[in-house]
Amino acid sequence: MGQTEVLMKRIRKAVFPVAGLGTRFLPATKAIPKEMLTVVDRPVIQHVVDEARAAGIEHLIFVTGRNKSVIEDHFDHAYELERTLGERAKTKELEELRRDLPAAGQASFTRQQAPLGLGHAVWCAREIVGDEPFAVLLPDMLHHGREPCLKGMIDAFAAEPSNIIAVSEVPMSETHQYGILGVGAVGKGGLMPVTSMVEKPPQGTAPSNLMVSGRYILEPGVFSILETQPRGAGGEIQLTDAMVSLSNTRPFNAFRFDGRIYDTGTKIGFLSANVAYALERSDLGPMLRNELKAVVASSQTRK
Repeated sequence: MGQTEVLMKRIRKAVFPVAGLGTRFLPATKAIPKEMLTVVDRPVIQHVVDEARAAGIEHLIFVTGRNKSVIEDHFDHAYELERTLGERAKTKELEELRRDLPAAGQASFTRQQAPLGLGHAVWCAREIVGDEPFAVLLPDMLHHGREPCLKGMIDAFAAEPSNIIAVSEVPMSETHQYGILGVGAVGKGGLMPVTSMVEKPPQGTAPSNLMVSGRYILEPGVFSILETQPRGAGGEIQLTDAMVSLSNTRPFNAFRFDGRIYDTGTKIGFLSANVAYALERSDLGPMLRNELKAVVASSQTRK
């Protein structure tokens, strides 16, 4: 099958790298995967899966590690709990649990047996993805906007099939903290051709203020690059390095996400996400606003 034929395929599968240790949240993540920490009342990974399913993704591929079995349990039936909810006539709660479950055969789990980086985690999904373009969603990064980020990317892919990387604006003073893309003028489908990719450029050298925000659509050709790619920064197999290699022969475009991004892998990002997601809920927002005002006033009084 030619590369053009591969790109013309529909995006059906999404990879979720969930093998990270979550050391920034110890001791909370000593026994609980960081992806299962809750933003309001839903685990972080559930929010990201919600985004993928809203975009039409049919097959969820989780790349896990040791002590991550609870993620697999979360996306499976909990028969005792469901029976108890049914017996107690908690119909709403039971329906919500069942609605969140992938259908039989729509979720796969594979193990990243060594912490060799994001590129290696994506490579571990190669046999399940097969020979078709696919999405990658980093579970730490919650994309909060009117339209799910991945849906916008898939719509753009339909208009202009290519490798696509989601980006978001950050202050120029912060570009050294992120992967940054250089881009050309906006073209078909609202996409911008990628002219350069730089991982954490030194201050003052970034080609733009567009950070890579943790959402990708990639051709399966990236797997053969990752298979032989030497380790890069941090002694890990970097996905960015593989994308740079692939971009030498294949088209790459940037998709600008206009919503807010919360990095739940950081404590401030995690706390901010909880506040933002709670404030937009009619059952929590009004009361939380009042509580936040009281907390702020109390903290100022104690100073």
